[in-house]
Amino acid sequence: MSDRQPRWTQTWLGGTRAAGIDLGYPGERLGLPEHGPGAVAGWGRRLGAVLVDWLLCTWAIAGGLLRVRGADVSAVGLGVFAAEYVLLVGTIGTTLGMRLFGIRVAGLDGGRPRFLGVLIRTLLLCLAVPALIWDRDRRGLHDRASGTVVVNL
Repeated sequence: MSDRQPRWTQTWLGGTRAAGIDLGYPGERLGLPEHGPGAVAGWGRRLGAVLVDWLLCTWAIAGGLLRVRGADVSAVGLGVFAAEYVLLVGTIGTTLGMRLFGIRVAGLDGGRPRFLGVLIRTLLLCLAVPALIWDRDRRGLHDRASGTVVVNL
């Protein structure tokens, strides 16, 4: 019974790995290690980092420091969020939330991302949808367009 093929619903719902196709680990095609520093960051860390950055930019800075109220908080918070990403990722490769969760944005060569790439990545990240469409290396459309990957510190 071990040679039994999975039902078609199992392969469709579970993806290509459920059908027995080995795609390798995330980042293998990019020459990154499977685990440890330099490996592609997991979704939990990435989600936690963006949540911390968003809360910091909207509640602490836009709402608290700048004292913006009402519906304007989200718009000003988005502007602060974009500025944080451009300044911090463009200079040190990580935001406060990323640093807290032990991840950073890197160019495909492993070094600091190019500034134009950071601008493109930030614009697409602020649109949200490109960040929700990703490939098997856990790179969203914003990462692919900017030539970056999020890796563990």
